[in-house]
Formats: sequence, structure tokens, C-alpha cells
Amino acid sequence: MRVLIADDEIQVRSALRLHLEEGAGVTVVGEADNSEEVLAKVEASRPNVVLLDWELPPNGGCAVLRTLRAARPELAVLVLSGRPEVRSEALAAGATAFVSKADSPEHLLAAILKR
Repeated sequence: MRVLIADDEIQVRSALRLHLEEGAGVTVVGEADNSEEVLAKVEASRPNVVLLDWELPPNGGCAVLRTLRAARPELAVLVLSGRPEVRSEALAAGATAFVSKADSPEHLLAAILKR
């Protein structure tokens, strides 16, 4: 499974990369720290899954998600947020799944491998 991590906090990206690369069958193919970079990295690295921070600057995850859905409808986009109350908004906008940043790394890995 090829994964792109999109989060503006380097500590979050590093932790996600560390946990995901320990999981069998997961390869992190890139990282993005803003919404414009996500679109370019998706085209360049062709991931199967994008882990998308819902609060990704400058436009937010919702705008990125809509653009990704239009360009690559088959792409699995898992929305990450520290605000669990945005789950329904993210799913309504087209997210494949929602994972809270408070969830365990095992929960995240399971969500990715289901795709």
C-alpha cells in the first residue's frame, strides 16, 4: 500500500511515517505540509491512500478532498483530525474514512490496510 501523508506539523508527519513503515505492506511515498503540495505530490507519487489533515493550511482539507475526488475518484482519502466532531463533515465531503489523531497507531494502520 502506497501512502502519502499530508499534515502541516512535522512532528505528526514523522510519527505517522515511523508507525506506518513498521507496518507490513505499507510504504510512505511522500509527505506534504500544505494543500497545494498535496495535489502535486499525488500526481508525482501516485499513492493508493492519502492521509489528509482536515485542518491543512492554507485552504483546509475539505477543499483538497473535493479536488482529489474530482481528479482521482478511486483514491482512498483518510481524513485525520484532532477534532472528532468533524467526522461527519469529512465523510459527507467524500472522505473514504475518518481517523482521530487520538486513535491508536494500530487503528490507523487497520484503516489504511482496509483500502
